Amino acid sequence: MSKFDVGIIGGGPSAIFAAYELIHHHPAAKVLLIEEGNDIYSRRCPIAENKVANCIHCQSCGIMRGFGGAGAFSDGKYNFTTQFGGWLNEYLPDKEVLDLIEHVDAINLKFGAPTEYFSTQNSDLRRMALKHDLHLLDAKVRHLGTENNLKILKNIFDILKTRITMQFNAHVTTIRRSGAGFELDIAGSQEPVACNYLIAAPGRAGSEWFSKQCRQLGLSLHNNQVDVGIRVEIPADIFQHITDEVYEAKLVYRTKQYGDLVRTFCMNPKGYVVAENTDGIITVNGHSYRDEAKHSKNTNFALLVSNRFTEPFTEPHQYGKRIASFSNMLGGGVLVQRFGDLIKGRRTNEHRLAQSFTTPTLKATPGDLSLVLPKRHLDNIIEMIYALDKIAPGMANDDTLLYGVEVKFYSSRLKLNGELETEIPNMFAIGDGAGITRGLSQASASGVYVGRIIANRLIKPC
Repeated sequence: MSKFDVGIIGGGPSAIFAAYELIHHHPAAKVLLIEEGNDIYSRRCPIAENKVANCIHCQSCGIMRGFGGAGAFSDGKYNFTTQFGGWLNEYLPDKEVLDLIEHVDAINLKFGAPTEYFSTQNSDLRRMALKHDLHLLDAKVRHLGTENNLKILKNIFDILKTRITMQFNAHVTTIRRSGAGFELDIAGSQEPVACNYLIAAPGRAGSEWFSKQCRQLGLSLHNNQVDVGIRVEIPADIFQHITDEVYEAKLVYRTKQYGDLVRTFCMNPKGYVVAENTDGIITVNGHSYRDEAKHSKNTNFALLVSNRFTEPFTEPHQYGKRIASFSNMLGGGVLVQRFGDLIKGRRTNEHRLAQSFTTPTLKATPGDLSLVLPKRHLDNIIEMIYALDKIAPGMANDDTLLYGVEVKFYSSRLKLNGELETEIPNMFAIGDGAGITRGLSQASASGVYVGRIIANRLIKPC
């Protein structure tokens, strides 16, 4: 049986920076990283490579799984804030979280991140938005760009592969306690892997699996929120006065009809709408490049409605998947609808889409989102679009494109202490899949934090 000081489940940002920090502080540590997808050089998506028009359900989704996690092919928006992007400041002081984020940023800069950033501080946009009850969240953002994001990940991968053991296309079937340590069963392997410390960083794609493992281990869980909504695509000119100033505007609006919060998320100026595959469920996302030669003529962003469920409901992840599955059932994947057709109560068809002044960047099935999203979600989204139209006239044009469904799956949240350690000693949980972060910066910061803690324990055993 192979034995390691530290086992890391997952290969996303939190796992990567946990491993990087571990070997920085304790070079002799024997570390194993287990990832269900491919290494960064082998990750491929047939859609992104223009080989196919629609998702062909690869055994391991090259967009969602692999070294770098679901964020590897994102446009790499790195936010310096505790106002959004996770709940790490519920475990650590705001200043410590921001220090960790700055530390990760310094590593990104070392490996090729661009030096400029955008800021919402002293923004005229905030004052304009407040006039219409829209609230701009404070943040500084560094836009890495999809191409730079991949370059940074490749540079880090090249270092880690010489310092730690990494297994790819490897699925952990069971986490089992063994004395003061752990044993991990891996599909197709005759023997389990043993480790003294365990870092669970399953990412968004592994969050449902991880919740089941936690229940089997007797760990305390409580429901996390589920974000369900659509991705909007508009001509870049409509939002250019906003994106030129702050690049990504995190705007929050409380609807008058229901009092629910709707927020903009993952804004991609001159970017592209893309499809994702999470365990066979096709959802929508977006990304953008820094290279102007790769820019599109459109801007896209998500509009998400958050739900937090109480007892007796215990499967918020399933709620999001069921809604997304309606889109898959009706359209074979992602649906697209013109805003004008939605308001008129009619399905978008190929003819009306072809006549649209906004040319879609993703080939999706024309359809009717009112047959997919719950009425309350749809009412909230429509009200938000009209609110945004007041600060960005043209937002509510008939040819504004709405893609569905966009769902952000977050694991049920574990009971963790201030060191992000579970109720089982020496087992830690980090990143989006553990339900404590929802973005690149806080996920990476959580990895750095736990990497330091374990390195210190290995150097100075209790």
